[in-house]
Amino acid sequence: MQRYFLKENYEEKTAYHLTGDDFHHAAHVMRMKTGDKCFLTFHDETVLIAEVIDITENQIALKELQKEEKEKEMPYSVTIACGFTKGDKFEWVAQKATELGMGELIGFPSKTSVVKWDEKKLVKKQQRFEKIVKEAAEQSHRSQIPTVQLLSKFQAFENQLSDYKHILVAYEESAKENETKSFVRVIQEIQPGENVLIIFGPEGGITPEEIELFESHKAVLCGLGPRILRAETAPLYALSAMSYQWELLK
Repeated sequence: MQRYFLKENYEEKTAYHLTGDDFHHAAHVMRMKTGDKCFLTFHDETVLIAEVIDITENQIALKELQKEEKEKEMPYSVTIACGFTKGDKFEWVAQKATELGMGELIGFPSKTSVVKWDEKKLVKKQQRFEKIVKEAAEQSHRSQIPTVQLLSKFQAFENQLSDYKHILVAYEESAKENETKSFVRVIQEIQPGENVLIIFGPEGGITPEEIELFESHKAVLCGLGPRILRAETAPLYALSAMSYQWELLK
């Protein structure tokens, strides 16, 4: 069944409504009709199975049938931060990382980033990325839509580092040295209520100066297995490993 996200918190009502883009998708793409069912996901992560009871020119009304009880979210909040990459690689990360359980995506201009986005372009990119993660969250039956931050200044990213209990940096030199224990140790030690930030560089990697800055914020350098991964592959590897540790082994 299709899943739609509503911006409101859940309250018991006789009817809930799809409007705007969600209405257009349900009515004209999915061609839903009276009696069809879908999931409604609220801002507080309550999820309903709902049935269409009425369709008008600009909205669809649905009634609650039952609540979905199955947990779909990672047990810990994971933020993926990536230096801006070329082409559509970062869009690929946004989509696939959402499917894998990412809670937040941050894009920042690393020193080796070839792409340079000004404020005007960032506004359009922000809208684009928010649409990508929303559609990916619907497709993967998430209970929440990841937040997206696209930053124009590296300093803005540095200012947020103190918000995280755990910071990991996927570092190519650590992988070359066959360092694998740090990543495993951190994801095994994380406690309920704690959050984790994982930083990835663009195609040109992370500079020694950036590494020094991250370490000054108590970041842990880590390798992700014996192979050198592309900028768009490494975040997906990390999230998959976290899902295995936290969700499949529990």
